Parts: sequence; C-alpha cells; structure tokens
Amino acid sequence: MPSPTPRPDDPAVVLRPSPHPPVGVAPTVLKILIAGGFGAGKTTAVGAVSEITPLSTEEYLTEASAGVDSLAGLEAKRTTTVAFDFGRLSLPDAPVPLELFLFGTPGQDRFVDLWYELARGAVGAVVLVDTRRLESSFTPVSFFEDIDLPFVVALNQFDGAHRYHPEQVRTALELPTSVPVVTCDARDPNHVAGVLLTLVGHAETHTSTGRSSCSAPTSTLQEA
Repeated sequence: MPSPTPRPDDPAVVLRPSPHPPVGVAPTVLKILIAGGFGAGKTTAVGAVSEITPLSTEEYLTEASAGVDSLAGLEAKRTTTVAFDFGRLSLPDAPVPLELFLFGTPGQDRFVDLWYELARGAVGAVVLVDTRRLESSFTPVSFFEDIDLPFVVALNQFDGAHRYHPEQVRTALELPTSVPVVTCDARDPNHVAGVLLTLVGHAETHTSTGRSSCSAPTSTLQEA
C-alpha cells in the first residue's frame, strides 16, 4: 500500500529522535488504552509506534473459537490478543515532554471485565474502528462512555475498504460532537502518534472542564 498522503487537517506528526532533551524537564507519564473490536488493528498500532519491543499476548485462533469470534472479512487473521499489548512512546519534542504507556486491549466483548482493570489510571483511550465491521465498535464506545473516560475514535484505513467520512461514522455510532473522530493507518507510526496527541489534547480539555464536551477536530489508525 502506498504511503498515505496527509491532508492539511490530518493529525499525523513526524517522529524525530531528540538526543538532547531539555535539561531538568521530566516527561509527563500518561497511560493510554488502544481499544476496538476484534481485528480492528490494536496490536498493529501499538507495534507501529512503540520505541521498545512490544509486549504481546497474541495466541493462535483455534477451532474452539470458531463459533465465538467471527472472521467475516478477516479470513487471513490467525492470532488474537488474549490479555493485552504493551508499548511505550516518548515524545520529548511535544509542547510538554510526554512518555506514553500504551495498553492494547483484547477486542472481544467477553473480555470487558479485563477492560475495567486496564482502564485504571488511564488518561484516555483510542477506539480503533474497522468500518467493514462497524458493529464491533459499539461495545468499546459504550464502555468508555459508561466509565466517563475520554476517548477518540480512529477509523483504521484498511486496504480495499470503503472510505467513509468521519462525520458519517460519528452519526452511525451516535457520537456527540465532543468526541474527536479521525482517520489513520495503524501501520504508520507518524499517523498513530498523531492520533495519540489528539487524544492527549482531548483528555486535557475533558479534565479541565470536568466533563466530556469540548470542540472536536475531524481529521484523518490496521489489522491486529
């Protein structure tokens, strides 16, 4: 797939190493969840942007899950996350130096109890959406709404999938205007980093206002 061409409103950033971070400025450490439905691209996103070798709990799909985990549209998928993925991203050149701890959640609804544990101490979440299987996004969206954790929705641009405008997906998922809806390629580290920065800004506004209403950018994450 050719490299995506960022539009002026894309949140993509360019990751550059910073060998000389500001002296005496300790980074702000934030915990972020990467959530979404089965096969939405969570493991790929964490792996694309992590500066360390990601911790992954991928296991092979077996016949035992055939009646539980639908592979419609994901026929080539062979593994799934059974606990969580973990990665780390440092952004020393951000307006405030950041160190992001990324936790990718398992996608199936039966792991919701684990989502509660992973959400402890998190500043916010990215909900990855596969528009070919939009129905799998309702559970994570409802989950973060219920626990009042700031989140952004990121439309993962799969090869060959129809490109929907973010506002069409906002309407389909019944999202308030306060929730940022962006599009991205989960294989592209710059795009993933841009989505993470969009979340950090959204979470900061959410915290400062004490509620989830804030202005939402509409701009432009790939299979786990």
